[in-house]
Amino acid sequence: MKETSIIEAPQQPAKPSASAVRKMSIYEYEDKYVRRENTRAVRAFGRIAALVIGVFLFTCFFLITMDVVERNLYAGIGVGAACAVAFLFLYIVPVVRIFRTGYFVTNVNSHSARQAQKHNRELRHKISAHFIELNATVDGVGWYDDRLIGELAVALHCGDEEKLKATLSALYAKSVKRSARDIITRASLKSGLYSALSQTSTVDAALVAVLNLQMIKDIVFLYGFRPSDAKLMRIFARVLQNSLVAYGLGSVRIGNSVVKTMGDMIKGIPLLGSAISVLVDSSVQGMANATLTAIIGYQTIHYLNYEYKLQDILDAVELESAAELEATCDEVRAELKKAKRPSPERATA
Repeated sequence: MKETSIIEAPQQPAKPSASAVRKMSIYEYEDKYVRRENTRAVRAFGRIAALVIGVFLFTCFFLITMDVVERNLYAGIGVGAACAVAFLFLYIVPVVRIFRTGYFVTNVNSHSARQAQKHNRELRHKISAHFIELNATVDGVGWYDDRLIGELAVALHCGDEEKLKATLSALYAKSVKRSARDIITRASLKSGLYSALSQTSTVDAALVAVLNLQMIKDIVFLYGFRPSDAKLMRIFARVLQNSLVAYGLGSVRIGNSVVKTMGDMIKGIPLLGSAISVLVDSSVQGMANATLTAIIGYQTIHYLNYEYKLQDILDAVELESAAELEATCDEVRAELKKAKRPSPERATA
């Protein structure tokens, strides 16, 4: 009779349970991710940066109008009216929409963490509803994955917070990221083409400011939330910087040094040197402005992705330490109240 041996399969190490995994405390989160800042000052500087962009853009439109007025009064009046409408719809509307969009609160401490978690949870629900409504009502929008939107709708309806967070993360990592790149590519291409065609410093600067603001507004609308006040201040400062650089490119003509070298090589060909000068100038300015637009677009999505990651980390932070602190303070407060009460012996005396 043959003996059969039983070979036992190697046992897989048991995965630690959720309760066994140590969560980050709010104090660890504060030490690692929180930056000390004056919230009111940051908010004020963000508004000031947006206002400075508006003043700069208004100045560009005014100079464009006055340039046309010098040539023809009636044409200048028409251009001035068009610039006023453009200022309303291309500056005021995007800026107001950006500021009115909610953002995740992640720069918190032990006292404000619980309130921030509640705010972030409500914002996630608003973003989910925004995605579902946009995907259902706008034909051919193509921004979001239909299957993930269906899962998001189920999670939102059932109140499954973990599934909702996982689905949102998958959307941001895939279809939203791809759609954001498309928005940046289109905005950069417009910035490059329009700058190459305009060949005027004031027009270049106005175009860069307008296209940058439109791109930021579209990315914020795509993501469903905006960067925090501190990050938004940096973005608006970069928009102003890009516009000033575009104005400088139109004035300085940085391509001339390249053109001079090329012109020296083709002196024997009449008119070709001046034609190449125009082409090189326009291509250099167009490519520079397109690159500046792309940089600010990717900076915006970097801030959005980083703050979405932070709110996810904050949502899992352990807050018992803060609760214990509050309980200890309540206990001390109760003992102090007892100590203030007069003893029975003193009361009878």
